[in-house]
Amino acid sequence: MNQPTALTRAISPLLGECELTHLEREVIDIRKADQQHHEYEQALEKMGYIIRRVPEAPHLPDGVFVEDTAVVFPEVGIITRPGAESRRPETKTMAEILKEYRELRFIEAPGTIDGGDVLTLGKSVYIGISQRTNREAINQFSEILKPFGYKVTGIPVTKCLHLKTAIAQIEDDLLLINPEWVDREIFPDYRCEHVHPNEPNGANIMRKDNWALCPSSFKYSLEWLSKRGYDVISVDQSEMAKAEAGLTCGSVIVT
Repeated sequence: MNQPTALTRAISPLLGECELTHLEREVIDIRKADQQHHEYEQALEKMGYIIRRVPEAPHLPDGVFVEDTAVVFPEVGIITRPGAESRRPETKTMAEILKEYRELRFIEAPGTIDGGDVLTLGKSVYIGISQRTNREAINQFSEILKPFGYKVTGIPVTKCLHLKTAIAQIEDDLLLINPEWVDREIFPDYRCEHVHPNEPNGANIMRKDNWALCPSSFKYSLEWLSKRGYDVISVDQSEMAKAEAGLTCGSVIVT
C-alpha cells in the first residue's frame, strides 16, 4: 500500500496581499508564517504523510492554500475553479502534479468552488454554498461523482469562509461542529460535538489514525481531543489565521 501523501506549496512573499472575506487585513510576518508552515509540514510527516511540494508560485499571494485547488477521491481528482478570480491560476500546477495520482476532472465556468467547501463523509459529499462556491459548481461535482456512487448535497454556510472552517469528521460517526455556522440537523446520522463558544474556528482540525493535529490556539479543542485519547499535535497557525486559513487549507491529501 502506498504511503499517503500531503501535497503542499511554499508560502508566497505576497501572502500579505491575500484575499480576505471576513477579517480585517493585518500585517503578516512572512518569515514567521514560513516557519509555521514548515512546522505544519513536519507535523504531517509525523502523522505518516509524505510531503511533496508542488511548484512554487511566488506571484500568487494565496498559493500556499492548496486545499482550495483540488479535491481528491479514490476514483478521481477534481480540479476546482476558485471563487476568487485571483486564485484561479493556482490550479494549473496542482493539476500537473495530481495527474500523476488520479484521472482528473475540471470544474468549468460559470461554476466556482473552493476545495475548503467540500466535506466527504464516506459516499456522502457535502459542499458549502458560500461566497466562494456556487450551485453550478455543486451540480458539476454531482455529475462527476455520480458514476462512482457518491451523493452530493449543497448546504448553506454562514459567517465563515468555508464549510470545513465549521466542521470536521473526528470518528466514523462523530463530527466536531460549530452549530452557529452550519446546521447540525443536516447530519442526523452523526453524533455532533459542538466547538467551545470561545473558539468558533475550533473545528478546523485534521485527524489520521490516532493522530489529531490542532492549532495551539484552540485550547478547548486540544483538551477535548486529548480526553478522547488521541495523540495530539499542536502547531502555531497565528500568521496563517490572519489570511483566514485553517489547518486543512495548507495541504491536499492523497491516499
